Amino acid sequence: MGADNLDDSLTTQTENSPRELLARSFFFVCAFVSILTTVGIVFVLVTEATTFFSETAGLRGVTGPTVSIVDFLTGTEFSIASEQFGVLPLLSGTLAIVVGAAVIALPLGVATAIYLSEYADPQTRKYLKPALEILAGVPTVIYGYFAVEYITPLLERYLFPDIGFFNALSASIVVGIMIIPMVSSISEDAMSAVPDDLREAGYGMGATKFDVSTGIVVPAAISGIFSSFILAISRAIGETMAVTIAAGASPKLVEFGTVGAGPVSVPYPDPAYFLEPIQTMTSAMVQLLFSDITGGGVAYRSLFGIGITLFVITLIMNVLSDWVASRYQEDYD
Repeated sequence: MGADNLDDSLTTQTENSPRELLARSFFFVCAFVSILTTVGIVFVLVTEATTFFSETAGLRGVTGPTVSIVDFLTGTEFSIASEQFGVLPLLSGTLAIVVGAAVIALPLGVATAIYLSEYADPQTRKYLKPALEILAGVPTVIYGYFAVEYITPLLERYLFPDIGFFNALSASIVVGIMIIPMVSSISEDAMSAVPDDLREAGYGMGATKFDVSTGIVVPAAISGIFSSFILAISRAIGETMAVTIAAGASPKLVEFGTVGAGPVSVPYPDPAYFLEPIQTMTSAMVQLLFSDITGGGVAYRSLFGIGITLFVITLIMNVLSDWVASRYQEDYD
């Protein structure tokens, strides 16, 4: 007991030393500034977004035209000139980019993570993983110009002669390339955390490396892999400059065709939608910000309506990622 009391006393003295108090205060200020910044952003978004909608504008003394929240969420046209601010065409374009990017990034990212975790020797992994993560440090505007100058001409020459100069397909491809490092890095960390005992048990049963990788390691790391999917998709939803440059600024609602007839007909999105210029929520915000709009007008306030919609979507995705990680995380202790 005497030794325990002595250890507690020494710990208390160390924690109360001027150096420790200074370090604690510094880190507290850093954490407080981060939280305060987040709260400030949310406050501005919520305040200005509620002003944008007609139900609350009168209470705040705002004059001039406003937009009903129902019209905003269900409107099928977005046009500054005609003051039509339906978010569905922008949401349609955003989802098109996200789906296209996910088709490219998710399988390639998981395959890369499997190679780094299970097949690559330590020396190769030492150089390959940082080289892959360099992709995450490239400015997004560079990706946009890369799509316009290289991806679109290649698609036009070899696959789609009628593709537009600005189109959703090249934007989806370049955003998919952008988020591959996020999928591969987080998935590889999850796979590396799987105990070697599970691998050795599989090899002891006569399994091949491919069987162990796909049948043991990937299922054991599925919570981390799925979390990487959601975080990468959230990154694709919030991408701005690459899609602004590559996809254009033409808000369009996706059109649907049908397969079959009568009660067994199945709707499907028109693939030609990916060959045309579209507009996402983020690129619409850029267009609104740099257009000739008045600071207090409805067009300016629509920035915050789109922003709060984007914020809610990404917040849901991140909460879902945390829930999946905690719900399906394996405990090997």
